[in-house]
Amino acid sequence: MNSILYIDACVRPCSRTRRLADELIKRLDGRVTHLILEEEGLTPLGGAELERREGFVQNEDFSDPMFRFAKLFKEADEIVIAAPYWDMSFPSSLKVFIERVAVRGLTFTYTDEGLPIGLCRAKRLWYVTTMGGAGLPYDYGYGYIKSLCAAYYGINEAKLINAEGLDIFRNDPEVILSNTISELSKG
Repeated sequence: MNSILYIDACVRPCSRTRRLADELIKRLDGRVTHLILEEEGLTPLGGAELERREGFVQNEDFSDPMFRFAKLFKEADEIVIAAPYWDMSFPSSLKVFIERVAVRGLTFTYTDEGLPIGLCRAKRLWYVTTMGGAGLPYDYGYGYIKSLCAAYYGINEAKLINAEGLDIFRNDPEVILSNTISELSKG
């Protein structure tokens, strides 16, 4: 059975992004591990923790709990990220999560020439987002994740699922979400 890692970077309890991602999850086939980043107590990596982590990496010892997220990411057959469009990117909890996933020797390595090689099993990543406005660039959120996954983790297929214009006057957010969910059913 496929393992699906569902990385939930939604901040609000009634998140429209989470609602859309939950609909996608229903359509995927596999055992789901749902990480709600707001509940994980993630903090940015500081100097002392980075030094400690580097010691483990040098010894190729990934048994410490600090590698939990990297292991889950590496072992997933499919990855779903739910992240609202937030200040032209995504919530900071997702960036902190990505810092904890980027572990040399576990999720990626380097060639002798210094080029990264992905060590992750997933072949596909879904990036689910919503935004109140419309027509804004996705480069700093989805584009960043897509590039990072292809360059460092070996995940070359990334799909964007987005619903935008949800807060524009005269737009009906329920209709926009329903239409986006209908598109999920088409494949």
